[in-house]
Amino acid sequence: MFQNMGLYDRIIRVVVGLILGGLYLGGVVEGTTALVLFGIGLVMIATSTIGFCPAYLPFKFTTKEK
Repeated sequence: MFQNMGLYDRIIRVVVGLILGGLYLGGVVEGTTALVLFGIGLVMIATSTIGFCPAYLPFKFTTKEK
């Protein structure tokens, strides 16, 4: 598997993922919305960690510098 995410893309995803996780863990959002936001946050952190976003594949899009 190759990486298709650049440094800034990965940093932004980690920050947003941490914010979404913090909203869930801090009890700011509740119910189904909280679980959905927490799941999105986990996915953003996971994709940032491995540097690969499957949503970019159909569009042949990359933010990684060549």
